[in-house]
Amino acid sequence: MPQQEEVPTKWARKASSTKAGNGITLESKSRQGTANFTFEAIRPGLFRTQFWTAKSPLPPYPNCEEPKTQPTSTFDHGKQTESTIDVDDVQATIDFTGAPLVSLRFKDKQVPIHSDLPDRSYVLDGEGTSHYMNHDRQALHVGLGEKAAPMDLTARPFILSATDCFGYEAYRTDPMYKHVPLLIKATPEGVVGVFSTSHARGFWSVGSEIDGLWGHFKVYRQEYGGLQEYLMVGRTLKDVVRLYAEVVGYPLLAPRWAFGYLSGGYKYCAKDNPPSHVVLAEFAEKLKEHDIPCSAHQMSSGYSIADVEPKVRNVFTWNKHRFPDPEGFLEKYHQQGIRLLSNIKPFILSSHPDFEYLKKNNGMFTDPVTGEMGTMKLWSAGGGESGLGGHLDFTSKAAFDWWCEGVQKLKKQGVDAMWNDNNEYTLPDDNWTMALNDERSINSQERNHVGLWGRALHCELMAKASYQGLLKAAPNERPFVLTRSGTPGTFRYAASSWSGDNMTSWEAMKGANAISLTAGLSGLHCFGHDIGGFEGPQPSPELLLRWVQLGIHSPRFAINCFKTSPQDNQAGEVIEPWMYPEIIPNIRDAIKRRYEILPYIYSLALEGHLTAAPPQRWVGWGYESDPEVWTKFLKNGEEQYWFGDSLMVGGVYQPGETKATLYLPRKNDQGEKFDYGFVNTNAPYEYLPSGQWVTVESSWRNSIPILAKIGGAVPVGKNVQTRTAGEKGPACEMLPEDDYRGVEIFPPKGSSHGQVFSSTWYDDDGTTPEENISSFTVTYTSSDEKVTVGFHQDAKNSVELPWLESLTFILLPEDQRFIVSEEGVPLTRVEDDCRGRSRYVMKLSGHRTNGVNGVMVNGHK
Repeated sequence: MPQQEEVPTKWARKASSTKAGNGITLESKSRQGTANFTFEAIRPGLFRTQFWTAKSPLPPYPNCEEPKTQPTSTFDHGKQTESTIDVDDVQATIDFTGAPLVSLRFKDKQVPIHSDLPDRSYVLDGEGTSHYMNHDRQALHVGLGEKAAPMDLTARPFILSATDCFGYEAYRTDPMYKHVPLLIKATPEGVVGVFSTSHARGFWSVGSEIDGLWGHFKVYRQEYGGLQEYLMVGRTLKDVVRLYAEVVGYPLLAPRWAFGYLSGGYKYCAKDNPPSHVVLAEFAEKLKEHDIPCSAHQMSSGYSIADVEPKVRNVFTWNKHRFPDPEGFLEKYHQQGIRLLSNIKPFILSSHPDFEYLKKNNGMFTDPVTGEMGTMKLWSAGGGESGLGGHLDFTSKAAFDWWCEGVQKLKKQGVDAMWNDNNEYTLPDDNWTMALNDERSINSQERNHVGLWGRALHCELMAKASYQGLLKAAPNERPFVLTRSGTPGTFRYAASSWSGDNMTSWEAMKGANAISLTAGLSGLHCFGHDIGGFEGPQPSPELLLRWVQLGIHSPRFAINCFKTSPQDNQAGEVIEPWMYPEIIPNIRDAIKRRYEILPYIYSLALEGHLTAAPPQRWVGWGYESDPEVWTKFLKNGEEQYWFGDSLMVGGVYQPGETKATLYLPRKNDQGEKFDYGFVNTNAPYEYLPSGQWVTVESSWRNSIPILAKIGGAVPVGKNVQTRTAGEKGPACEMLPEDDYRGVEIFPPKGSSHGQVFSSTWYDDDGTTPEENISSFTVTYTSSDEKVTVGFHQDAKNSVELPWLESLTFILLPEDQRFIVSEEGVPLTRVEDDCRGRSRYVMKLSGHRTNGVNGVMVNGHK
């Protein structure tokens, strides 16, 4: 972007200030006319700054809703050119001797956690604006949605935009698919987030620029419009992530089936001989043949490619050669318990049946130079093939409604969920104009060009249209929209995303960990990667198995790819769980373990919906007092992570390697509680103290390192796909009921010396839109001879869950202590499971009791 900086400096307090006691309003003269600046205290830990002129107006369609102000601040008019606002334990100072300088500090700290760069803080720059801040070179910086590894963004520049980066490099490519202008700075002393509400293209320089006068600094540059930013301050990452969710919305509830194995591959829907419906039927039969559970299949866009010339994609249509009976095909898949997601793309070519309707009703963008529809090359058929067409303008009521109706049609035909793909909106011209006659922009007086409103706006509105279409077609189901691109506002409508078209390599698998961690801290929770790699060579058996072992311990688990193939450019090649016969048993065991721990994974998703805590967490999450977590290696987030509070997941990232090194964080602020460390959940089941680096044996045919936190718990179910309490209809009627629940517990090797461990998980009916979440808590203590357990259910529970007949407590194979109840409820010892783990069953009173001793657990009584 051209640099045309101007720093307004002569600021004066405006007579009509913000709401009494919560902020300050300033004015200054600039070459653009009147410059405006406001600072407001919204609620404890949350502040808002705004900086704009008539030429650079505030974002016309912010990516978040207006948060409610809580009047908890005190306002000090102190000096003529300085104001102080106190909110709980945070003090904000606004010095406007020259350019406005905002400084935030905890009252018990002398050094600010955030401060602006003197004499160059808020800057007008052409049609856009910039915000310069002081840079802490030792801090951990995370966020920006989805950025290349490593996790720590410090000393790196980033483009705030979205693009279709097919076959990206996990450690180098920028930009990627998301547009999330949130940067979080984390230190042992506190955490601060800076979040812009604009959809416009921008840039973050996170200390990568150095200047002899200014030193090291951070700067956010926005190409169009004024700044509306939220500053979020907390003691820990957990505090700031939750404040961010209060601004943009908490992560959306996804149906439970979305956390199972999702199959995919472009080839399946792109075959003519035999046609795709036959190919997919054969795929489903192979799943049964190999005893591999599968919850859903991602139908790539080949199903919508016309069966007559021109053979290009026509969204919301079916290729009648590949799928002569779409409804019949969908019904057959449902009868096998497999749901379907249909790939839909927000552009059309002139051959589309509804092209003229949309063109006539301003459903696409307009090129103001020609006055005609804006056209560009679009991926329209096979690999690398393109044709001219237009992107849908979702600010057009005609286009928005047309999209909703198309989604409703697919849903009524039997498609279960929408897969919003190729929605990065890489338009070629910022001056293209929009209709602006949708519900939220119809009265806008702002300029209607794409640059100011932002390309990313249309990704968000596309998600909204898909969400509303699903909800209208099935109001009693939880809408599930999977999206490749995304903005903060997109995830009010799309419950899931992934890192896009990754490559097959050991490096890509390792870098994916870091991408997941920073995505989770940016509010992307039901998030994952294409296991084995979307593009590139086929993975070796060792790499595929390692990736599956890692992937089952992530919120989203999907195998989907388009492997470029010289033999078949139209369809490519795919990765299949049975592609290497020598490891089929290992792949099967890993996927079945995914289903076994699904209650734990789903609980983490519900917890995220309630608290904004991501399921996949940096090793320092909750362990900020441990100085080791702040070392560069661990800040990079590449080799290990927390999966919830109970499991520490490691990996092996080199072929032929059989050992992994992990750090076991230690809490130094627990008061009198003793940190008992971790236990290896795989043989030889050794107990490992916290606060040290350990080397764990990890043969590739067995498992990656999975360590359990002593005192934690992992709720488990059957290791097959099941039907939850709220699921009805043909997509699940053939599935077994979700009527078993166990809980894996990890007591100390000997006595806990009276220390009571407590762990809570969440559950609901898994499908309905209404929020009706119940919590369940297990407690336990231990001695050398026994483990004493307790179970407590949320009294507010109103959901009838089939598993609430009994609860099975499970110990690791080497732990042969007997289990008793803290309340004297009898526990029945049942046969050890197939892994040699001892099990005790507790009958739960007040619920259906069809017998406990014969409860089936993973096919073994």
